[in-house]
Amino acid sequence: MSEPASRTALLAWAGYDWANSAFFTVIITFVFAAYFTSGIAPDDVTGTALWGWTMTLSALLVAVASPILGAIADADGRRKPWLLVLTALGVIGSALLWYAEPAPTFVVYTLVVVGLANVAMEMSGVFYNAMLGDLVPEERLGRLSGWAWALGYAGGLACLIAALVLFVQTDTPLFGLDKQAAEHVRITGPLVAVWLAVFALPMFLFTPDRPSSGLSYREAVRHGLGQLKATLTDLRRFRTVGRFLLARMIYIDGLNTLFAFGGIYAAGTFGMGLAEVIQFGIVLNVTSGLGAFAFAWLDDWIGAKRTILIALVGLTVFGLVAVLAEDVTTFWIAACSLGIFIGPTQAASRSFMTRVAPPEMRTEMFGLYALSGKITAFVGPFVLGTVTLWADSQRAGMATILVFFLVGMALLWGVREPGRARSDM
Repeated sequence: MSEPASRTALLAWAGYDWANSAFFTVIITFVFAAYFTSGIAPDDVTGTALWGWTMTLSALLVAVASPILGAIADADGRRKPWLLVLTALGVIGSALLWYAEPAPTFVVYTLVVVGLANVAMEMSGVFYNAMLGDLVPEERLGRLSGWAWALGYAGGLACLIAALVLFVQTDTPLFGLDKQAAEHVRITGPLVAVWLAVFALPMFLFTPDRPSSGLSYREAVRHGLGQLKATLTDLRRFRTVGRFLLARMIYIDGLNTLFAFGGIYAAGTFGMGLAEVIQFGIVLNVTSGLGAFAFAWLDDWIGAKRTILIALVGLTVFGLVAVLAEDVTTFWIAACSLGIFIGPTQAASRSFMTRVAPPEMRTEMFGLYALSGKITAFVGPFVLGTVTLWADSQRAGMATILVFFLVGMALLWGVREPGRARSDM
């Protein structure tokens, strides 16, 4: 790699995690998802189904397009122009949610806007993540990735709290917004748009990008698609990458299912109300951020692979305690402890991918990384739902998540981390 980036450049890069997490926390996970199902859709069941299908379709689009655009970006050399366009689309999409009025006639409008914005924001991660390896030496990858991930959790929570305190949960929302027209909820879209635009800007101003390859756009497309075809037809050259992505595909399915159904399980099994479920989600995000920050040193010390394995063990152990918990206090303790291992799993996976990907193909490889996190995203929820129905038990359904962690752990065990002896596997 070239000379390490300045401290300002590193902070600006990490600040993008702070910026884009607001979209996923406020729009996709908490506020707008709930508003759509209960305020726009004809009923909660229909709303939940439509929202779920939209998220699935957008995930499939990300899975297909990410490797293609990543390979083209590698041929072009630069990543920030792609990142700028995708971020702008996320800003515009978030802002347009202001017009999602609380009536069934706005169902299609809302789903189209949210779906396209979600595709843009998910794909922005491909180009953003690919920049990591050019900013710091290999021995500091874990710290930068972990600290940025922790900053992302903090940014998402900060925007969520601002939305709840200033608009959603106050009797007198700012700007005299009309609660009858759901303006106090709809304003969270423009809030996220401003948040994303303001806090993403320093990365574009201060973080260096790779130089252009000098190829024309048409040449970059032709070269990139040719490289992607060569990669897919000769996967033996990238055996370590392939085995890691397979392992990650499994344990990330488990993690995504945990995020999707954790609140549902808390509400159904322990009788938590909406306010308690939101508190549960906030606490889980706080502990996840703390875990990502604390384990960042461990990543650089013992390696990303060992860090992921330790985190998966923690997820399995405390996940089992949460599933077996008979009282809400035990569940809270287990869930908070489990959260500590969520952030490290995600952050160390990013640093591991940076280490194993050839430098000249990092964006393409992070495109495949995005594919591995999306292409089978339906499997975890399907298995959980099927087992829950068959056993007539939420506990049994949630227990299937532990199987994903164990299988992912077993697959990762045999993957060799670059620069480490086979005994470190």
